[in-house]
Amino acid sequence: MATVELTTENFDEVVGGGGTVLVDFWAAWCGPCRQFGPIFEKASEQHADVVFAKVDTEAQQQLAQAFGISSIPTVMAVREGVVLYSQPGALPAPALEDLITQLKAVDMAEVHAEVAKQNAGQPAE
Repeated sequence: MATVELTTENFDEVVGGGGTVLVDFWAAWCGPCRQFGPIFEKASEQHADVVFAKVDTEAQQQLAQAFGISSIPTVMAVREGVVLYSQPGALPAPALEDLITQLKAVDMAEVHAEVAKQNAGQPAE
């Protein structure tokens, strides 16, 4: 599967779905981003059950700001609408594979219960 280019227009549709989405925040001028790109692309071909998406932080500054991206590349993992991972730095292929394996193993019922519990403790806006 090829990677999906994320924009402010399609972000909610792609990331808000029920599946697992890995997002690579990058820029063309960024050396580590260019090194990580082929690793990310290869992983996308090996995991058809995961959506691999890229955000060009130069073209999509609003998205980068919304997620507080201050260092690139940053990899963010979202599953069932919940951000489970967000770290700056290019991952070597084995680390990316390990991350994908861990994401698939997460008990999302437990995560959603914890999110609901945290939200219940928040004052209404």
